[in-house]
Amino acid sequence: MKLPIIHSIQQLLFGDISLSTSSTVRRALALFLASLLIGTSGYMLLEGYKFIEAFYMTVITISTVGFTEVEPLSRSGRLFTSFLILANIGIFAYALYAFTDYIIEGEIFKKLRINYMNHQIEELEGHIIICGYGRYGQEISDYFALDELPFVVIDLKEERVENLRKRDSQNFYVQGDASQDDVLIQAGIRKAKHLIVALADDTDNVFTVLTARQLNSEINIISRASNSKSQRKLKLAGANRTIMPEQIGGFYMAALVTKPGAVDFFSFVTNEYESDIGFEEINFEDVPIECQCKTIAELNIRRATGCNIIGYKSPNSRYIVNPPPDTSLVFGSSFIVLGSDEQLGKLEAYWEEFAKQNKEHANG
Repeated sequence: MKLPIIHSIQQLLFGDISLSTSSTVRRALALFLASLLIGTSGYMLLEGYKFIEAFYMTVITISTVGFTEVEPLSRSGRLFTSFLILANIGIFAYALYAFTDYIIEGEIFKKLRINYMNHQIEELEGHIIICGYGRYGQEISDYFALDELPFVVIDLKEERVENLRKRDSQNFYVQGDASQDDVLIQAGIRKAKHLIVALADDTDNVFTVLTARQLNSEINIISRASNSKSQRKLKLAGANRTIMPEQIGGFYMAALVTKPGAVDFFSFVTNEYESDIGFEEINFEDVPIECQCKTIAELNIRRATGCNIIGYKSPNSRYIVNPPPDTSLVFGSSFIVLGSDEQLGKLEAYWEEFAKQNKEHANG
């Protein structure tokens, strides 16, 4: 595997770099190589030098180091050398301008940083991809950053990805069209666990969902939709869930009139900036094998940690509020748990303790 820095230098010299300053640098390199070729060929034709001798003469001429000539030059050779020196004064001045401008503009460091970031993205697994860094994408990424979840943002506009980088230089991003295969692959679509499509146009959302589903049949896709007609198309394209922000906003405002106390409480427990209360979903596959297929009564989570199981998602995706004590955590099901940060922290350690006690009892 190539080191990121070496790969970046290779891209700088030979890669497909579209920036204008990078094109200027490549043009300067091309002129320098052309000068070497013309000088070597000229000495071979005019003076009858062998390739090594002609190359040596070209190098000492364009570098103006003043070493001894291989053999005394003829009149035509001297004239050719004079023109070669004059031409390379201009090439040297242009190259100096190109490289200085490249470094001053910071493009070389930007390219190194982007290639290093792409190398880190390749190492990600089970991460989240956010398509679109508009109002919704920015809010989503802020929540993931707060929870320290690994995510990659895709956006076509340079100013948006630059804004993301300025907010936190550790953020991962890919600038490009999220509906294109190569852009999604660059963001690690094949190893990602979730994809959130939050583009402004529903047509773009449909194409992005369709492309992502073809690249990763197992990924969980959540997409934004502007109207109910788009919701159906997005689901046909492969979205697991579709969200209409305007519909949710309207429901929330109406609920503030009909059930203001309930809405205020829900807002409090879901506000991670001000509240120490949170929700967790405990999936069957997330707990040790000794905890699987156990009932709520057998797990005894509330007494051990203080957390409350307020919901149960059955294998057929039906929800039961305040499930009875004989409800079991079976394959495809999950518990919805409510608790403080401290209680949820205890829950993480409790699974291992429960599994250890069951092993000792089984061996006892």
